[in-house]
Amino acid sequence: MPKPLKQIHLAAHFPGVNNTTVWSDPAAGSHIEFSSFAHFARTAERAEFDFLFLAEGLRLREQGGRIYDLDVVGRPDTFTVLAALAAVTEHLGLTGTINSTFNEPYEVARQFAGLDHLSGGRSAWNVVTSWDAFTGENFRRGGFLPQEERYSRAEEFLATVNELFDSWDGDEIVADQAAGVFLRDAKAGSFVHSGQHFDIHGRFNVPRSPQGRPVIFQAGDSDEGREFAASSADAIFSRYATRTEGQAFYADVKNRLARYGRRRDELLILPAATFVLADTDAEARELAKEVRRKQVSGATALKHLEWVWNRDLSAYDPDGPLPDIDPLPGEHTVARGRAQVRMYRDPFATAREWRELAAANNWSIRDLVIETGNRQNFIGSPQTIARTINDLVQEDAGDGFILVPHLTPGGLDDFADRVVPLLQEQGVFRTEYEGPTLRHHLGLTHPDRAHTARVAS
Repeated sequence: MPKPLKQIHLAAHFPGVNNTTVWSDPAAGSHIEFSSFAHFARTAERAEFDFLFLAEGLRLREQGGRIYDLDVVGRPDTFTVLAALAAVTEHLGLTGTINSTFNEPYEVARQFAGLDHLSGGRSAWNVVTSWDAFTGENFRRGGFLPQEERYSRAEEFLATVNELFDSWDGDEIVADQAAGVFLRDAKAGSFVHSGQHFDIHGRFNVPRSPQGRPVIFQAGDSDEGREFAASSADAIFSRYATRTEGQAFYADVKNRLARYGRRRDELLILPAATFVLADTDAEARELAKEVRRKQVSGATALKHLEWVWNRDLSAYDPDGPLPDIDPLPGEHTVARGRAQVRMYRDPFATAREWRELAAANNWSIRDLVIETGNRQNFIGSPQTIARTINDLVQEDAGDGFILVPHLTPGGLDDFADRVVPLLQEQGVFRTEYEGPTLRHHLGLTHPDRAHTARVAS
């Protein structure tokens, strides 16, 4: 008997906290005006995407005292944007990254519970940690936490937030459209938590929301991050959008679920993926080359190299050869400075591999970064991209993809109009939303189905 086709999950990332965006393109729009967010969200909803995703930028990215030349300077508060989008969408999930290192459980729980009420059950939280001392300078605690302590705090943070959500039991309230919501039990909202990182007690003042709890996302690729996702998350973002790497990540994370008493379908794996779409594959390949040249300037190429070399490389010519010096070991200099740093587990091996690639292909520093960096995952005609996405999902390289266009806000339009209909024709993507909440879109159970049904009715 043939294996039933998996249904594909699609989401859209408003690309403000990365260097994917080509803001210098004449077709690019604002990253701070609400009209850009609204256009992007309406396009995603028109295409029946699961959700829109906003990353969080808690500081301007700089290195060596300068802002990255391709980074987006300025980003409204995540909750403010998502709350506003709740008013101009009806079905689209609203997902935001909120840091567990520099926030407090009570505040975050109130914000997400509030968003879930305002949106009718469409909120989701991407739980992240931060080790960056530069970001820490913006907060009272300052500094950074060692990796093991970051995840310890994140685990207790999420557990505490869930205690606050669950302090309102489904049986303690009724929803009356005419008269509003009334308490039935004086204990509603009461909580007490005492742990290593948090010692709080009181009364949570937001009643249980339509989803019971927001959907929980996690984005860590380390062993600790994968374990955290397997134990606590509903979905995990992945940076592995290729077949071999994607399948390895998929199998590893899914296989961790059983030790927490969870089924494989209780955690979705959603790689991020960029794309370049054109009428033909050949045209798309040419356009992709042009986009990458715009995404990786000489200055950006040097900054990428500094993430590996862990030292100032500003004196090097980005159109010249790679440095013949070795990376600096340890977590200091660039890695503990004011940088957006990608952590390489073995910078010496990476440097050696890159030198060999550059020598074999006669690549400059900039050429190397273009060829080895975050190249477009899907390049081709609508038919090619639809086929590629479906093949990867059916072959368990992911449960779907979070699409990151290089143009804002209109970069998703062609995909919605030309690729999504092909996936629908193949019977692997919805033609209409199945239910009112994000958990319905993702095929996830609700923590309190009785309460959800009562409020949704």
